Amino acid sequence: MPDLFEDVARRWKDRSGRRAAGRIDDGAVRAAYARWAPVYDRVFGAALDAGRRAAVATINALPAGRVLECGVGTGLSLAAYRRDHRITGIDLSPDMLDVARRRVSEGALDHVEALEEADAGDLSFETGRFDASVAMFVMTVVPDPKAVMAELVRVTRPGGRVVIVSHFAADRGWRKWIEDAAAPFASALGWHSDFPIARILGRDELRLVEQRRVGPIGFFTLIVFERL
Repeated sequence: MPDLFEDVARRWKDRSGRRAAGRIDDGAVRAAYARWAPVYDRVFGAALDAGRRAAVATINALPAGRVLECGVGTGLSLAAYRRDHRITGIDLSPDMLDVARRRVSEGALDHVEALEEADAGDLSFETGRFDASVAMFVMTVVPDPKAVMAELVRVTRPGGRVVIVSHFAADRGWRKWIEDAAAPFASALGWHSDFPIARILGRDELRLVEQRRVGPIGFFTLIVFERL
């Protein structure tokens, strides 16, 4: 595992000089997750489980409908959705999607309609296609968070829900200390551990329905919007 971490970190550092300031390069994201895909579930499955469960529980409380999971990764959340929901998952990493497709096949998850390689900031779906969209641990790693939020808003119908779960930067205290300590590890995966929550709040098309900390130490935040 240390060799994998060091290799991804080196690749990320090598690419960082070629990307625009403040922007994560698509190619760097693909390269990082190509390396992590075989071990992602073992390394991050339990660590991020509370956030995933909170997001899926929010979706499962809604009437049956079409759901977009943005950044579906290896599909860790797919089996937890109610079977009367119709799930479409997208991800930038083909390697992560390969794992997700095996999970769907082996688990006979027939409520999963599609798993597609796509840029979350430039979706091909028609406006208002989904009753809900969800992005778990995505906003701090995508190349353009503003574009991703705009697309989640666009493809979610009026009255639908946009659900976000992620870690957002703390100004002070023990959460800030953990962020600083974990920064090298986060960088190896392309995470922005200093991502402020203000970057996804305050959109005119969204009404904030819920915002709460999740997980054993409240390290992650669940945000639920209604699409206006």
